Amino acid sequence: MKITNNIFFKNFKDKFPSQRNNKIKLILRKIDNEIINSLKPSYKYSYSKKIINKYKKKFLTLRLIGMGGSILGAKAIFSFLKKKVRKKIIFFDNLSPFFSIDKKKDVLNMIISKSGNTLETISNVNNIIQKNQKNIFIIENNKSYLRLLAEKMKSEVIDHNNFIGGRYSVLSEVGMLPASLVGLNEKKFKQYNYLIKKKSFINSLIQNVNNILFFIKHRRFNSIIINYDECADDLFKWYQQLVGESLGKKQKGIFPSISTMPKDNHSLMQLYLDGPKKNFFTFFSVKEKKSNKIFNHSIFKSHEYIKNKKFSEILNAQKIATEKVFYKNKIPFRSFEILNRNEEVLGELFTFFILETILIGKFLNINPYDQPAVEMIKKDTKKILENS
Repeated sequence: MKITNNIFFKNFKDKFPSQRNNKIKLILRKIDNEIINSLKPSYKYSYSKKIINKYKKKFLTLRLIGMGGSILGAKAIFSFLKKKVRKKIIFFDNLSPFFSIDKKKDVLNMIISKSGNTLETISNVNNIIQKNQKNIFIIENNKSYLRLLAEKMKSEVIDHNNFIGGRYSVLSEVGMLPASLVGLNEKKFKQYNYLIKKKSFINSLIQNVNNILFFIKHRRFNSIIINYDECADDLFKWYQQLVGESLGKKQKGIFPSISTMPKDNHSLMQLYLDGPKKNFFTFFSVKEKKSNKIFNHSIFKSHEYIKNKKFSEILNAQKIATEKVFYKNKIPFRSFEILNRNEEVLGELFTFFILETILIGKFLNINPYDQPAVEMIKKDTKKILENS
């Protein structure tokens, strides 16, 4: 069924007892915080349009420096909509012992860190940014390392919303400022008000939450993405953090994994079909309007069935065939087919997965907004470096 104008959706085949559905709907109505506000068109950014106008035409390359949720959302946007992006984008989202430093003036550096004390971001900033380049820092309003550095360098500073954690920040300043600077329309990402009134969307969301809670209860903990769109790989790396960091607490949670198709037909598919029954699956594909075609002159008679076929047609046939085999083998899966590649559909997907994750967290009696276990590694890393 079409749950929006951009998404054709097939829910999990088995619909489990619906007594919980009304409770899920009630909790959904009660969720009201800054994360939800950031999904709405009325959200107040901590930057003005003057910032966008000031920098938009003054750089050819945007370099984003950050870790985890500070950068994964923007990366998902730029990868999925790369044909619409008008600038060169470079991401520094890990620590690498070797990288080249660009000393050109037409570079804009955007440094994103909620705390302002992220070790990897501080390390990268120290080596990457140059004196002759413009910088924008997105940081909480506190006396952090990066805040003090930004003030010392007399760089532009944008306040990171204190009440929005990195993995939920994609539709706040963190994702929308870089999107606006490269020519995307931030208003089109904000689909919450439309979606919350759309029955097909809400009913699908609620049924999904109910089904996933049933899977968890019956020890199916692995959420595996069967992805047929290479431009969506970064979207699902964002999803991976969202689900893993929000729900992995108190010996509970879901293990999110990404399989890139059709490549993984030749490696992992045997395991999915005939291995331990601990998984549930999400198929994802995009209905492409343009695609390369098979060159007919080199096709043997044995493979005439691929003559004149577009690569997108072959991918779609593989997806349909795989779904049929899953169906026959009673392997639980849902399926998203994207009908239009645009800002609106990304906003719809971000909203769907954020709401789904928060609702699952509420029913598992865990806080979906914190990540206490990770903080221990940060503290111990600091101790080791201080004593070495």
